[in-house]
Amino acid sequence: MSLKKYKTVLNGEIFKAEYEINKSKFIAHVKQVEDEETAKTFLQQLKKKYFDATHNCSAWVLGVDGSKQKSNDDGEPGGTAGNPILETIKKNELVNTMIVVTRYFGGIKLGAGGLIRAYSHTAALGLAASKIVTMTPMQRLSITVNYNLFAVVENWIRSKNITVENKDYTDNVQITLLILPEDIDSRLTELKDLTAANFTHTLEEEILVAVEGKEG
Repeated sequence: MSLKKYKTVLNGEIFKAEYEINKSKFIAHVKQVEDEETAKTFLQQLKKKYFDATHNCSAWVLGVDGSKQKSNDDGEPGGTAGNPILETIKKNELVNTMIVVTRYFGGIKLGAGGLIRAYSHTAALGLAASKIVTMTPMQRLSITVNYNLFAVVENWIRSKNITVENKDYTDNVQITLLILPEDIDSRLTELKDLTAANFTHTLEEEILVAVEGKEG
């Protein structure tokens, strides 16, 4: 089964943004999560860190198809916190993504509409501060060439902006490339023309590679 492309935030980092209105302080934390256990653990970590906060509201969208969704108002009036955060994630077409918005109440009530706007805006600021990546299916192509063809092949790789995952220098040079699956045939044809078919190749598994940028 072929892998599916999807948008998320860069793994391994936590992104943060703050917003203040009518003396209430809102803090967004954004993280890539791939399962409910990781999401719940992240929420508990933030609740422990911001134990003195008035609310720690959250939402997540899990699964490549976004099939698992959950939001929590954490004591705010129903539908004024968790759902606006969730809708912000969905509007940006992100999956495997969690946002927690912590609120310190400043003594001035915002009203239902004000809360919805504040949580939506803070979540959006969190995403604006995040590195958005497109997890893109790439085919591993391992090629082996003689040293006398190595420079020519390297120039070709650079000219086509092909990602090199690994190089192994032994009796010959073995290079592992990451190529879009739909480009494999044309790239192999180019290599045959370039080297007069003096290379061997192996098609390995498809993997997902994080490509930075907000376009999906």
